[in-house]
Amino acid sequence: MSLPGSTVDTPPTRVTPGSSARAHLFTSGSVERYRRVLADGIERVATRVAGADRPFTGVTPDELAPRIAGIDLDEPLGGTEAALDELQDVYLRDAVYFHHPRYLAHLNCPVVIPALLGEAVLSAVNSSLDTWDQSAGATLIERRLVDWTAERIGLGPDADGIFTSGGTQSNLQAMLLAREEACARAAGAPGARPTRPQLLSRLRILTSAAGHFSVQKAAKLLGLGADAVVTVPTDADRRMDVAELSRELDRCRRDGLLVMAVVATAGTTDFGTVDPLPPIAERCAAAGVWLHVDAAYGCGLLVSPTRRHLLDGIERADSVTVDYHKSFFQPVSSSALLVRDRRVLRHATWHADYLNPARAVTQRIPNQVDKSIQTTRRFDALKLWLTLRVMGPDAVGALFDEVLDRAADVWRLLTEDPRFEVVTRSPLSTVVFRYLPAGPGRLLADEANLYAREALAASGAALVAGTRVDGAHHLKLTLLNPETTLDDVAHVLDLIAGHASRYVRTRTAAELSCPVA
Repeated sequence: MSLPGSTVDTPPTRVTPGSSARAHLFTSGSVERYRRVLADGIERVATRVAGADRPFTGVTPDELAPRIAGIDLDEPLGGTEAALDELQDVYLRDAVYFHHPRYLAHLNCPVVIPALLGEAVLSAVNSSLDTWDQSAGATLIERRLVDWTAERIGLGPDADGIFTSGGTQSNLQAMLLAREEACARAAGAPGARPTRPQLLSRLRILTSAAGHFSVQKAAKLLGLGADAVVTVPTDADRRMDVAELSRELDRCRRDGLLVMAVVATAGTTDFGTVDPLPPIAERCAAAGVWLHVDAAYGCGLLVSPTRRHLLDGIERADSVTVDYHKSFFQPVSSSALLVRDRRVLRHATWHADYLNPARAVTQRIPNQVDKSIQTTRRFDALKLWLTLRVMGPDAVGALFDEVLDRAADVWRLLTEDPRFEVVTRSPLSTVVFRYLPAGPGRLLADEANLYAREALAASGAALVAGTRVDGAHHLKLTLLNPETTLDDVAHVLDLIAGHASRYVRTRTAAELSCPVA
């Protein structure tokens, strides 16, 4: 320390990493940097999307992993341009581009521009949707969208819900609520009161054999037994067989088991089928069982100008999963869980003095954390809000109708093509099929379809999904891009047939050339 009048030299000012780091903070003093940096990033993405002539480059993990592993994260590049150059090499060039019309694999959609605007706004402001004092109007916007969705479903005046990260989380929370309601009913029934472990061991969830795996995952996470999920067989159209559901409900009652929920699906992942909701709702009402409808895929029907009737019966559900990031053309993540009776959301409530004390309820402070199994949570609702305010729900529904119409055309194309076999016709936008070799090559069908899918992906020319149907390997097209034409699909089918037929010819020739031992 230098005293006044001292002749000791003052040490030079040191520049610390913290002082230079402040320039990167988004503050009132860095808005010009913010504009410039984001514009650079947007330009890179726009250029890549504009120039993408295929959905994928075909890069393999073995090719890409060393490039990423070799990056020294302790040594910054020092500038945005260099970082974007590197990002081009390790991500942008080889990303899978869902906007491309020949991406036909999973339930990934191209996104609408108003939602991208929302993404930019919500990331910059960075509201957290757990409490009012971190979000203000964002809380009310999310609540309005929950009410709007519940109205579209028809859940009634006592409905409520919460935005989630996706269908898996929505289904998990729905099963949590159903479990707690079932336990409460059982505990209040006359007679001997079972212990909590005894109750949990008796709980069962009935779901379609074509339902989503997240139901089994939810049961595991909720501490239920491995046999807690009972799969109900499907009919010829791959929809839950209502007669089989009735038999399972009766069997569980006879065996002293408690069915805590029936999970119906409005848009199965593999087949795009919609379970017969009205008769399922009837069976659930008669048995006093919670009905959950997983409409993660089929929720776009809520705004369809022509096909809303496919969801008839959903209004009788106790809870519903919707994924806006599937059929509302929203960026990931954007999902919600809706419930008929807002009181059941109390099962997800825990009051913390520092965050959402119980007195906040009496003060009528709207805290979304009271309904959510998450605490910190993004303002993902803003993307849907701007989409509806710019485009309107009818326009979103018209886009979904376009892909459903295209899928119907693809189904007809495949049924008329002797090279392929189609499993079932979907009311949504999924087509499951397989290449069928002629003659003795038929025995190689499984291997040929597996090879064709892998060869197609390696080429990057198109992407399709795969699944197993009745033990056999099949291919799956999931159409969610209105830009995809019938010519695009026909071209992809020709590529698949070419890869598969070459595999069969090569295998057959090799086997014929091998001398018999």
